[in-house]
Amino acid sequence: MGERRGCEGEAVELPDQAPTPTGVKVCPSVRGASNWMSSSYNPDTHLLYVPTLEQCGNVVTSTKMPEPGKFYMRAINPKTGARRWEYRVTGPATMWAGAVSTAGGVLFFGDDDGQLVALDAKTGKHLWHYNMGQKLTASPMTLSLDGKQYVSIASATDVLTFGLFEAAVSVPVVKESVTP
Repeated sequence: MGERRGCEGEAVELPDQAPTPTGVKVCPSVRGASNWMSSSYNPDTHLLYVPTLEQCGNVVTSTKMPEPGKFYMRAINPKTGARRWEYRVTGPATMWAGAVSTAGGVLFFGDDDGQLVALDAKTGKHLWHYNMGQKLTASPMTLSLDGKQYVSIASATDVLTFGLFEAAVSVPVVKESVTP
């Protein structure tokens, strides 16, 4: 029976990828693909949402600073690896805030401009964003209290929480009568 490599989650070493003094091109780079930012799987949409950075790197035997690249939020089918949609995020991917998806079909994540961003989880359509005025230092999280849903995110020294309540309802204007 042949050797099974990479089938049980272990790393598979690729030939000719060891660093050299002149360098070897690898894709993704150390900062590329999905690294520290948390991903989120939504059982309702059956999608995995992954903040990713398209960036290759030249791996050398000495240290070298990475070059800025492109930063995306991607929805991936975890069964096939197929990309369902992608949303271009401001770059150059200096912040590492992750993502969280909700049962209500909203995906939240932080971008390089210090914004908490909300997308439609099925389509990737931009729904909303809020500029926190500072760097985002953590992944967003959601919680429910007394039947109401909230999303929170750490932003430098602050933690901001937003209520995800019922949709706005139009209220009719009542005209007051003026008595002479």
